[in-house]
Amino acid sequence: MSNYFLHETSYVDEKCVIGDDTKIWHFSHIMNGSNIGKKCTIGQNVFIGDGVIIGDSVKIQNNVSVFSGVQLEDYVFCGPSVVFTNVINPRSEINRKSDYKPTLVKRGATIGANATIVCGTTIGKFAFVAAGAVVSKDVPDYALVMGVPSEQKGWMSRHGYKLPDPDENGLLVCPGSNFKYMIHSNGLKCVDLDEGNDIGNQYEK
Repeated sequence: MSNYFLHETSYVDEKCVIGDDTKIWHFSHIMNGSNIGKKCTIGQNVFIGDGVIIGDSVKIQNNVSVFSGVQLEDYVFCGPSVVFTNVINPRSEINRKSDYKPTLVKRGATIGANATIVCGTTIGKFAFVAAGAVVSKDVPDYALVMGVPSEQKGWMSRHGYKLPDPDENGLLVCPGSNFKYMIHSNGLKCVDLDEGNDIGNQYEK
């Protein structure tokens, strides 16, 4: 049995898997069959739906509902009152549980407070969704998106800094870490790390 903290006001249904050192705070509800990784923080008044998969070291702030069909990979951050959806055309009198559209939030992505993620989208690794944005299409790795509907406004480093324009060598240098990035035909890549073997918490060159 795993060793995790559950506040006395919160509920975990049967057949859930919760990793070691995860903390579940006040008035939260983890529904049947959910799988939550190690060292996660689940804030106050959080709802985790049936069969939701959440990776390791994920932080979900207060008043977030992660509905069935949503998957959060390792190190994802969800700010307060982030909204996920799972049906594109809901009606109260029509059961559309068979029409859930999956949503994937990849490793290290940040979703700011009060952002809305429309179902059927993928948010790339280390992407940054600004507070209040409405995401209705896929977000590339490392992209900074904002607005309603959201649009890309630049690139973010894995350390959470907005990257400057490329220098004379075509490199975008993170002002917080000096990690170097380069724009390729299929998006942004960090040249200081092995992007194809991004395992663990790689924050040192």
